[in-house]
Amino acid sequence: MIGAIVGDIVGSAHEFLAPKHTAFPLFDEKSTFTDDTVLSVAVADCILSGASYVDKLHEYTRAHPLRGYGLRFTEWVQTASREPYNSWGNGSAMRVSPVGFAFDTLEDTLDEAKRSAEVTHNHPEEIKGAQATATAIFLARQGESKKQIRKAVTKKFDYDLSRTVEEIRPNYSFNESCQETVPESIVAFLDSTDYEDAIRLAISLGGDADTLACITGGIAHAFYGGVPSEIAKPALDLLDAGLLRVVRAFCVRFDITIPS
Repeated sequence: MIGAIVGDIVGSAHEFLAPKHTAFPLFDEKSTFTDDTVLSVAVADCILSGASYVDKLHEYTRAHPLRGYGLRFTEWVQTASREPYNSWGNGSAMRVSPVGFAFDTLEDTLDEAKRSAEVTHNHPEEIKGAQATATAIFLARQGESKKQIRKAVTKKFDYDLSRTVEEIRPNYSFNESCQETVPESIVAFLDSTDYEDAIRLAISLGGDADTLACITGGIAHAFYGGVPSEIAKPALDLLDAGLLRVVRAFCVRFDITIPS
């Protein structure tokens, strides 16, 4: 979860800028948390408290306005809707990382990823994107190799993970769909050598930078056993007290190291 939040914050300064390279500063004056972080923490709160996903997504969005929410999601919150709107966007995958860290079986992980997605993103591709992301995190937590993760995710979700970042980057552009965000994010993780390299590769694709790095960052966190404190601390310092409180509670509950 921390890896996803850090990825979001690092990616936030590069949104719409399409850097197409990895030689960029991790933080600058524009670095901030976006809707990816807010809604990830909302999902974590639901897992901790057993609260309704609908209620918490509404609550957290209203408490943290103007964080880059999609138009249809914003309308869903403003109208206090309790029904999904068949979204095709990548919001289901960007907020799912807590699910990947919280459950002890793949079956439970898949079920909860579906529940967390379908309250808004009930389109089959968006449920699939959330489940694929959570699956990659779960398998990484279990100590599976990159080869095993690639094979399992490819088989279950029929994503093309045979490409490399170098092959994807030249023709890739901003895309908000799960089917053209989640596979690319997973490939960035698979091509990486460590956590920092993973989020740099994700951002270098030149697409939806904060969401790509958020998805990649959650998987990389699980696989590499954490986030380096020199990257995590300046990112977590940007969170407000309420968000940070839930992050810390989630980490304590699920035995996740909190960078000092």
